[in-house]
Amino acid sequence: MLSAPSAAVVRATLPAVGAHLDEITERFYAGLFAAHPGLLRDLFNRGNQAAGTQRQALAGSITAFATHLLDHPEQRPDAMLHRIAHKHASLGVAPEQYAVVHEHLFAAIAGVLGEAVTPEVAAAWDEVYWLMANALVAIEKRLYEESGEPGPRQWEVVERVEETADVATFRLRPGDGGPVPAFRAGQYVSVRVGLPDGARQIRQYSLSGAPAETIRQISVKRVPGDGTSPDGEVSNHLHARVREGDVLELSAPYGDLVLDDAPDAPVLLASAGIGVTPMIAMLAQLAEDGHRAPVTVVHGDRSPADHALRAEHEAYTAKLPDAALHLWYEQDAPAGARTGFVDLTGVAVPAGTRAYLCGPLPFMRSVREQLLARGVAPADIHYEVFGPDLWLARG
Repeated sequence: MLSAPSAAVVRATLPAVGAHLDEITERFYAGLFAAHPGLLRDLFNRGNQAAGTQRQALAGSITAFATHLLDHPEQRPDAMLHRIAHKHASLGVAPEQYAVVHEHLFAAIAGVLGEAVTPEVAAAWDEVYWLMANALVAIEKRLYEESGEPGPRQWEVVERVEETADVATFRLRPGDGGPVPAFRAGQYVSVRVGLPDGARQIRQYSLSGAPAETIRQISVKRVPGDGTSPDGEVSNHLHARVREGDVLELSAPYGDLVLDDAPDAPVLLASAGIGVTPMIAMLAQLAEDGHRAPVTVVHGDRSPADHALRAEHEAYTAKLPDAALHLWYEQDAPAGARTGFVDLTGVAVPAGTRAYLCGPLPFMRSVREQLLARGVAPADIHYEVFGPDLWLARG
């Protein structure tokens, strides 16, 4: 994929580029937003920009892609590319925006590395960039075509349910009265809202209802600031302002955390906190399909009062012929649940299990390590990250 001369240059310069990527990406975003302020206002997540997590994800993705090209020249890192492409498609990223990114990214590289960016170095990294960009454009084109929806669509809130003190479920139907296209359990939609300062910010939320329903459902946790990042702009807006009868702008469903087409395979669904949302849709799908192989459902939360969609968790598990729900709470654990963090010791993990994880990164790292120790193949462990995927970027 990467030409031999460029591969040699990239291999020689990757340590230097990698060592300065934080500075490069900081300069890149500053230049990009100065030239195109609308991108920060209406496309990029301002909270992630303030926290620096988007810069970390971009830097990690660039180095991960370049490293893959060098280590596996005969392969394309499709898992990484598809995950990024699904997120881009949900945001409505257009092919021409890659040229804009290229302009400001390479200006930032030249500005940081100076004379070290010779014509040969620039040409080699240019090849890396366009290999990645053109692959993403092709994947995103196919995703747009498969979605069957030309762009965002208006959806009316027909019901709002207060799941916990910090989680609300919004049930929606098409504002135009048209059909509700199918989605795959585990996918998400982008929600765009107008904020008081005129910005139109976008966030992704997993669809938390059954795929067969004619009503779409998202369950949103209010995100508080933590001193290093501000309050979640969109989550707090939805909690404070959106009620029954209001209209939201939603994308088509996207996302690559979906159930494999393996009806006879054991399944493990592990979640923590608001990571429960895609798992509820998966459980609903498994129940609808009459999945007969073992299903192990694992969830950790602060307390039963903080466990959003707990009734659905229990009800869908009970509908399956061979399923068990294992719960851990940090406090106030009732009979039948355990106190503390998720620990798979004593939990049956049958051979051939396909595992799906969603929750905070420390939780997913812990569960993944436990599953690997129990013999689950790395290729059979799938995950979803809410926000910039720092885990993917770090390999």
